[in-house]
Amino acid sequence: MLTLLKLLKDGRFHSGQALGVALGISRSAVWKQLQHLETELNLKIHKVRGRGYQLAAPLVLLDEQLIASRDSASWSAMVFDSIDSTNAEALRAIERGQPAPFMVLAERQTAGRGRRGRKWVSPFGENLYYSLVLRIDGGMRQLEGLSLVVGLAVLQALRELGIAEAGLKWPNDVLVGKRKIAGILLELVGDPADVCHVVLGVGINANMRTADEVDQDWTSIQLETGRSVDRNLLVGLLNAKLQAYLARHRDSGFAAIQPEWERCHLWQGRQVSLIAGAQQVDGVVLGIDQQGALRLQVGNVEKHFSGGELSLRLRDDS
Repeated sequence: MLTLLKLLKDGRFHSGQALGVALGISRSAVWKQLQHLETELNLKIHKVRGRGYQLAAPLVLLDEQLIASRDSASWSAMVFDSIDSTNAEALRAIERGQPAPFMVLAERQTAGRGRRGRKWVSPFGENLYYSLVLRIDGGMRQLEGLSLVVGLAVLQALRELGIAEAGLKWPNDVLVGKRKIAGILLELVGDPADVCHVVLGVGINANMRTADEVDQDWTSIQLETGRSVDRNLLVGLLNAKLQAYLARHRDSGFAAIQPEWERCHLWQGRQVSLIAGAQQVDGVVLGIDQQGALRLQVGNVEKHFSGGELSLRLRDDS
């Protein structure tokens, strides 16, 4: 089925006979595979008598060799047509003894995950589903504020693509206005006080134009810029930004990056509600501390909050 898709990816018409010859199957078998492409991958295919079959829009698939040629960081990559989630595969690769650093990429995820157990909608061939695995030697200092550092790298990649209004929302979202364009999910295995591996999971809405399943305001690179983006180029750009920010973080610690992160935070000075389970804390965002924790003015007291299960929302009156 995916071999057929690669024949159609140029967006041109291809006759059923030519497709059958290329695949070594009958025209009726071609028809069945086309139906599977539409139903399983939600791809729209035009069928015109006398001309053949055409994808509604050309499709640029992830290319492992092309990514390697444009990756200044020289991180090895595993590219999958379909997988449960890139983070889950990254964790399995760590268990198998795959040496870090390495990337896991996929055309689609069948069980993509966001923070707090939320589903990450992952249509085929449209967005970037990316996980980078790093080995961390030497303890907790290299983990301080790490998810915020990754957010900065994603933000700067998006700005370089022309999305000047993109900004950060603590702890792990990249927004354009109130619309989400990217999210980050970090997972840790091993002993953080000694040797561990961290999976930097990144989801970026690249060429998605419709998504009925998404339950929050969202946008994409294509919706913001009016043009599609080659996800192979996006991987190379993201890797370059990550390499630079991770080096700064390793050499100088998060404190050196903290002021830049705060300048990019869209909710500085805003009235918010911080939700942890059934508890809610209302306050005003002061910024973050040198470990990446959120600083809130709660009444007359400054309080600091950190943790993976916290959710930050703007107050209705903000």
